[in-house]
Amino acid sequence: MATRADRDRVVGSLVAAFVRDPVVRHLFPDDVTYPRYAAGFFGALFDKRVDRGTVWTVEGGAAVAMWDGPSAGSEPSRYDLPDDVLARVDAYDATVHAALPGTPFWYLGVLGTHPDFAGRRWGRAVMAAGLERAAADGLPAVLETSNPGNVALYRRSGWEVVHTVPAGPLTVWVMRR
Repeated sequence: MATRADRDRVVGSLVAAFVRDPVVRHLFPDDVTYPRYAAGFFGALFDKRVDRGTVWTVEGGAAVAMWDGPSAGSEPSRYDLPDDVLARVDAYDATVHAALPGTPFWYLGVLGTHPDFAGRRWGRAVMAAGLERAAADGLPAVLETSNPGNVALYRRSGWEVVHTVPAGPLTVWVMRR
C-alpha cells in the first residue's frame, strides 16, 4: 500500500506510463505542457486516495493501482490546471461517470507501470490488491479504458466489457469484473 512518501515516484511512473495513452493525451495534448499537467492530474488523484488506503504500489511506485472504494462517493479531485484543460477533464469525467453503475462497486481509476519496468506483471499484482478488497466486500470491480489494446489485456484478467461509450473523439470501454 502506498504512503505519502511514495507520491513523487508514483506520479513520475504514471506520467511516463501514460505518455501515449489516448485519454491522457486527449486531456493533455501538448508535448511541452504534458509532463507538468499530467503530473498535476495524477498527483491530485493520488492525494485523493492515498489516505484512504486505496493506492497500491510495487517497488515504491514503479507500478501503481489507484482505486476508489464504494464509500468514496463523488468527491471531485482538485486539479491545478488551466481552464481549457480542466474543461476537457470535466467533460471526460462526466461522460464516463454517467456510464458507471448506480449500485456500489470498486473503481479502478488508474493502473500504470513505468515503462522501464513493463513486462514484469507488476500491474497485475497491484490490480489484484483492489480486486481482493472488492471480493471481500462482495462487490464488482469496474474500470474504464480508451486504449483498445487494454481491452484484450483486461479480458485476459477476467474483465468483461459492459458499455462502450463515445467520449468526444474517443471510444471508452467500461469493464466489470
